[in-house]
This record gives sequence, structure tokens and C-alpha cells, in this order.
Amino acid sequence: MFNKSIYIKRRQVLKSKFNNGILLFMGNNESPMNYRDNTYHFRQDSTFLYYFGINVPTLSAIIDIDENREIIFGAEMTLDELVWMGRQESLKSKCEKCGIDEVQIPGALKSYVEQAEHRGRSVHFLPPYRADNEIKLAALLKIDIEELNTASSVEFVKAVVSQRSVKSEEELIEIDKAASVSADIHLNVMQATRPGMYEREVAAAIHQAALASGGNLAYPIILTVNGEILHNHYQGNRLKEGQLVLNDSGVETAGGYASDLTRTFPVSKRFTIEQKDIYEIVLQAYRDASAMLSPGTRYLDIHFQACKSLTLGLKALGLMKGNVEDAVAAGAHTLFFQCGTGHMMGLDVHDMEDLGEQYVGYSDKLKKNTSQFGLKSLRMGKELHPGYVVTVEPGIYFNKELIDRYTASGLFSDFINYPAVEKFRNFGGVRIEDDFVIEEGGARMLGKHLANTVSEIEDIRDSAF
Repeated sequence: MFNKSIYIKRRQVLKSKFNNGILLFMGNNESPMNYRDNTYHFRQDSTFLYYFGINVPTLSAIIDIDENREIIFGAEMTLDELVWMGRQESLKSKCEKCGIDEVQIPGALKSYVEQAEHRGRSVHFLPPYRADNEIKLAALLKIDIEELNTASSVEFVKAVVSQRSVKSEEELIEIDKAASVSADIHLNVMQATRPGMYEREVAAAIHQAALASGGNLAYPIILTVNGEILHNHYQGNRLKEGQLVLNDSGVETAGGYASDLTRTFPVSKRFTIEQKDIYEIVLQAYRDASAMLSPGTRYLDIHFQACKSLTLGLKALGLMKGNVEDAVAAGAHTLFFQCGTGHMMGLDVHDMEDLGEQYVGYSDKLKKNTSQFGLKSLRMGKELHPGYVVTVEPGIYFNKELIDRYTASGLFSDFINYPAVEKFRNFGGVRIEDDFVIEEGGARMLGKHLANTVSEIEDIRDSAF
């Protein structure tokens, strides 16, 4: 936890955005794997963590604007819990560390909310994303589960997004630490990976290192020779000479702050000529997009720059043709680049995505395009501001399913050289990704430098064998 003054100030800032009503926070609960006491790794709700800092299940909280009260609802350890888990820090002590003096039992929340509603007071809550909290909220507020998202408070969402979007110095230290640890892990992976290993062996080493760092994984590891599948979590392939390994993995600190890095490297000591050509195109797009990061720039425009850079490179290779601007405007590049160039990052690897992309990555002035393939997967489009933390992650993906569909339909035939593309159908995919904080006049990469040029990666691979 940070110093309690930080949590007190965060709540004060939030309260200043409301004139009346109650702000209701739902912490997360344990999630059983196959029976009640055998649970998945617990992860607290990030908004609850941001304002209260307590990483303990079955908590809820309110900030009462009218009565100027802040209450956490939870229970101290039972005798059974003491027997099975041992004495741990009391809830009262944890609450004191975040500046909360009033603690009530969980059952008291129901009567508190009922009394507030009886007096005609507004109860603001955020859209739930876990089924158990949906059930609890529906019962507590007497709202049908299907109506919870529409009944949630847009005012509350916007207030949280505006505050959490701008990272403070202590947050940036945490993210920088996470990114540096992740860079070390990625380097170790490049050094240790050998032909004949299974993907799962490499992934296991990543997970081990994440836990050893004192934190955990920020998201499930993507470690694959089939990098054309964007979020490929299958790890049963054996690595062979001539293949590429795409490693998209990041550490989360003990405080919950994420990192998100991707590198692509050859299983062999060297890239093939084709692999090098594609890699260099992605690297140039990464550089072009990163160079545009600055306050006042729309991330949508950064995304389009990455698309144009990729298209220009693919055209030089003979895989695309025609006018680059026209090709991107038509969406022809989506055969090779189906996702967005990046997203916000912080306490969540896709920061605040549970609150809605239309509020986090877009604005009242800029609405998300949900119709065009490629743009509908762009999580970030709005204007950047100092303190924002974003990823930059262009890629080229030769997805066989897409190649077959585009080829059969003749889609974008004015811009795509299908006979040339066919030769790359078994290529896989390449992605390069780092994390950046927006600063006055530009941006700064977070974490240590991690090899990203062909020569750097080949030097590492050469010394690894």
C-alpha cells in the first residue's frame, strides 16, 4: 500500500466531483476453481484498490457525499480462518492504513443503502464485470441483472476515469518497476530458448520469474510460434528451427500495477530473409508511432500512422500495392494488422476497460468506430495528456483464415497482391510492444531498454547457443 495520505487525497478529489449521493464500491470476492475452498489467485477490483488499497476479498465500501462519511464493510477473521490461514493483519489495521476510521460488518451495507434510497438519495455504482457482484448488486439495489449496466452511474464512471487516467509519480514508479522486471524476463527468455523446447517450458519460466519478483503476471502469457493469432494461449507446440517466437507477457507488481511488453525472435540464431524483412517493417511502424506520442495528439492518428507505415513496408515487399493513403482508408491493411496500435495501462493491463472503452479510450467528441474491421478493436483513440500511460504495439499477422476469406472474395484486390501473400501463409506473426508515459513535449518509455533491432536480437540469440 502507498502512504495513507495518497488514498485520502484520491477520495477527496473524487468527492469534489459530486454534490450529493452515495458512491458504492464493490470489492472482488474469491473465485473457486472447482469447489469453494480451492480458489483462483485473488485479484482485487482495481478501482477499489485505487481508492482504498486493500487487497482482501469480500469487501465493499461507500463514500457518503451528504454525510461526509467513508465506510468499509467487511469482517475480521473467523476462528476457522485463523486455524486454516493463521493470524494475519486485521481489517481494522488495513483500513487505518488507507485513512478509513469507520468499519462495519458486511450485513450493514444493505440497511445503509435501503435507508438512503428511502430518503430519495442517489446511489452511484460502477458497471459490474463479475457474476457474483452482479448478483449481489441486483439484490442490494433491487435491479434486474440485465439492467445493471444501463443503471450504473455514467457520472461515477467519468469521474473515476478522469482521475485514474493521469498517473501520479508513485504510480509511475510502480509501472516503471513492473516494466523493468518484465524487460529482464524477456531478455532471459531470448537467452534461454532453444530448438526442441516446448512453448509451455518457456512460459513456465516466465511465470516463475514473475512470482519470484514479488508480484505476478499482469495477464495470461502469450508465448507462441503461431503469432498470427493475436491472443494465443495454447502452449503445446515444440519449437523448431526456422520458426518465430512471439512473447507477449508482463509482470504486475505487488501493488497491482501492470506492464505489457512484446518481443518476437527466431528459434534459430538468425532471422530468415523473409522474417527480417517483415520484422523491419513492424519496427519502423513502432518507431513512427512512438515518435508521435505527445500531449494534444489523438491516439487515433498515431494508429493511422502505424497502419500507413506498415502498408508502405508491405508495398515495398510487393505484398500490397496502390496508394498507401487510399489503402488504409479502405481498410486493406487489416488483412495484416487486425487490432489497435495500443491502449491505456495502469492498475489494469487494459486500464479501466471494465468501465467501458467509450469512456476510457474515447470522448464525447470522438466516438469509437465499431463498424470497420480493425478500428473496432482500437481501444484508444482520444487525445493524449501528460500522465497517460499507453502501449505502442504494431504488428503484422499472416492469419490463414483471413487470407483464405479475403482471397476468395477478392476483397481489396486493388491494394493486395494475393499471389505474393500466399507465399507467407505459414509465416506466423510479428509484434513489438513497449509502454510509454506522456510528458510535456513528448513521451518517455517506461522500464529498461529491451533489445528490439534485428542485430540486437541476433547477438543475443547467437550468444545463447
